[in-house]
Amino acid sequence: MKKIFLLFSLSIFLACNTSAEKETQTNQIAETEKAQDSVENFGIVIHGGAGTILKENMSDSLEQAYKAKLEEAIRTGHEILANGGTAIEAVQRTINIMENSPLFNAGKGAVFTNEGKNELDASIMEGKTLNAGAVSGVTTIKNPINLAWEVMENSEHVMLSGKGAEQFAKERNLEIVNPEYFYTENRFKSLERLKERNSEKTELDHDGKTAFVDPFIKDSKFGTVGCAALDKNGNLAAGTSTGGMTNKKWGRIGDAPIIGAGTYANNKTAAISATGWGEFFIRGVVAYDISALMEYKEMSLAEAAKEVIQNKNPELGGSGGIIAIDHQGNVSMEFNTAGMYRAKMNQDGDLEIGIYSE
Repeated sequence: MKKIFLLFSLSIFLACNTSAEKETQTNQIAETEKAQDSVENFGIVIHGGAGTILKENMSDSLEQAYKAKLEEAIRTGHEILANGGTAIEAVQRTINIMENSPLFNAGKGAVFTNEGKNELDASIMEGKTLNAGAVSGVTTIKNPINLAWEVMENSEHVMLSGKGAEQFAKERNLEIVNPEYFYTENRFKSLERLKERNSEKTELDHDGKTAFVDPFIKDSKFGTVGCAALDKNGNLAAGTSTGGMTNKKWGRIGDAPIIGAGTYANNKTAAISATGWGEFFIRGVVAYDISALMEYKEMSLAEAAKEVIQNKNPELGGSGGIIAIDHQGNVSMEFNTAGMYRAKMNQDGDLEIGIYSE
């Protein structure tokens, strides 16, 4: 009887151990798979503006300069993500690289207004909380995207403009520069050329609506920069920074600092940054429209981006493009112009850089 009891106890002990071991193994496998998914599921995508960018108008040296700066920018953000940093930090630091370059219409390379000034706009947004910050019409902030981040993180507001935004920047100890910092010879010459042509007007007719528009206005706003990223925690973020449109008047503001138009991020769908003719991107609420098509019509990122950029926005008369990354790491770089400065990197470090429509 004692032997039977011992055998019974031993069998129960072994069964419990086997069950515990299986449970432990199952948990370990689940944790490993979760860790692998986390590591694999991150990425970053950037743009440096869209427009009439033609290879025949680009010197080899200038093309290489653009590609080198795009690579420097995206590798900066990718390294942050690979090391476990947040999407919002990757977006901010990546855009800083492009803001500090005279190649792009943002920060250092900003275009000139009709009055010969540089007025800068920027916005940034988190996909987890839908928190956002934006600034417009600033003239002394070296890196407007940093000020947009400060508005998001350290104020109760979403958008600040002009002198008030600059005062807030001083209180947050951001780097302030003399407006002369933004002067670049080629941007100023672009303003002068555009002013010479300003008397020429072209009548446009869209759906029975007539408007008189400077024929060169479409080619006066290229170079806006943007970034969208997905981090290892599954959070999305997007940001956009710009100098606006060459020869703009009356404190004109485009889509770049407007949440939902030029920038949008939602963990349910995607993070998006836009570039192009801002008035039409505002009217079409382009960035949010892509997210809404994904959320409510269950379109993929590729499908939604194509619908908005190739169909809906052009029907209004707009041109430009977007870069975006969804919550699964899928990337879109959709544009309806001759070119868009762009780059993307995935979790494996695979890099793709493009300029022209290929």
